[in-house]
Amino acid sequence: MLLLVFVFSMGIIESKAQVPPGIQEINEGKNMMARNFRALSSAVLVLGALFGLLGGLRVYNNWQLGRRNIDVEVAGWFGACIFLSVLGVFLSALYQVPLA
Repeated sequence: MLLLVFVFSMGIIESKAQVPPGIQEINEGKNMMARNFRALSSAVLVLGALFGLLGGLRVYNNWQLGRRNIDVEVAGWFGACIFLSVLGVFLSALYQVPLA
């Protein structure tokens, strides 16, 4: 009887020690993102700067062509700049990576 209880309790202990499927992959992805976060954030900022310059040139071109109703384009480009700034802070908090 004691042997049966021992075997049953070992089975319960062994089943609780298992990690749910997918947790290891999630942690591996989190660590990979934390390692590459600074490079990715620099790349996003460079792309944002390039698109910002292109947007500024587009707004300037429309202004010079006499299209005075460019408020929507300016608001769109400004919103994109705000989005890129907030996205960096959000991803930093999500992956628990310090900003500086």
